[in-house]
Amino acid sequence: MPGSAALVEEADAATAAGDLSRAEELLLKAGQAAPDDVTLRLKLAALQRATGRPQAALATVHQALALSPLDFTALLLRASLLDRLKEPGATEAWSHALAQRPDGDLPPHLRSVVATAEARVERWTAEREARMKAAMADCERDADPDQKRRIDRFRSNVLRQTRPYHSEPTHFHFPGLAEREFYPAAMFPWLSRLQDATDVIASEMEAVMAAERAELVPYVQYADHLPLDQWRDLNHNLDWTAIHLMQNGKRIEANARFCPNTLEILAECGQPHIAEASPNAMFSLLAPKTSIPAHVGVNNARLVCHLPLVVPDGCWFRVGAEIRHWERGEAFVFDDTIEHEAANPTDQLRVVFIFDVWHPDLSEVERNAVAALIEADGVPGGQL
Repeated sequence: MPGSAALVEEADAATAAGDLSRAEELLLKAGQAAPDDVTLRLKLAALQRATGRPQAALATVHQALALSPLDFTALLLRASLLDRLKEPGATEAWSHALAQRPDGDLPPHLRSVVATAEARVERWTAEREARMKAAMADCERDADPDQKRRIDRFRSNVLRQTRPYHSEPTHFHFPGLAEREFYPAAMFPWLSRLQDATDVIASEMEAVMAAERAELVPYVQYADHLPLDQWRDLNHNLDWTAIHLMQNGKRIEANARFCPNTLEILAECGQPHIAEASPNAMFSLLAPKTSIPAHVGVNNARLVCHLPLVVPDGCWFRVGAEIRHWERGEAFVFDDTIEHEAANPTDQLRVVFIFDVWHPDLSEVERNAVAALIEADGVPGGQL
């Protein structure tokens, strides 16, 4: 029997001559010669669709998807066939296809198909969302603000408007801890006092910045040979700098001496005390037109608090699927082992006070165990 390539060439000639039944026969033989060829099956399915047999074409597309379940063209063809057959799952099939859309420009013959699919899925998603909101309205009326946010995120995840993100620390993962992108303020009683002291902390920050002997260092400092490509542009770069008050458990006297009130407030915030690792507290300075790439921290046993001090309009911060714009004096606590990134797209400097705190799920015994392990193992890269 001729090889599959020769059979496909014969099939193309038969198609050009209008002998579609002969072309299909040849493609079936080619499929037997090349059972793992996805493109060949898609070619056969297109021919079967052209001859008015959508059910046969759908069966052939399913064979192609069994070989390559995420093939974009196969998923598009499946959705169009389900549409033609008026199957109820057609719109969801379009959604599945669009989820596999490749980056870059599409071939001209697919652009109109994709545009139609996008409009169809958008209408379908809006209808689903409205139906869900109506069904959940009574529950949401009874929810507190944090519960409301979580319910809303549950719905957006189901609608694929957002996706789940998880804690993925680079080194230290303590099991069983709750994963939240941003934590409810009510979980941290000291947060209100911190916010009330915004002006005091900002004043001490200004005193440090005005001091001739203040230590201003790059926020990211790794040895150049380490495989940390996400930090390549910001490593040792003064576009993102820090004025440390406490660094890896050590008081930085050149800066801390100007901030007695700030350090007094920090003493009430439940920071970890781990030799050579924590507590950490700093003023983080992000230069104009600077972005911090998506990354994760090293240890999920502690969380991070931001208190914005100098924030031009437009500066934003993303943790997982949630984006917030920093607002002066509005502190928040987040899990930095969930993917996060930030940007200062403005023409002015952005300054945020940053420090670490224990994860609230940890008991005292567990905190001691975390400290003992990290002290025994050492902190990777000199940073925690």
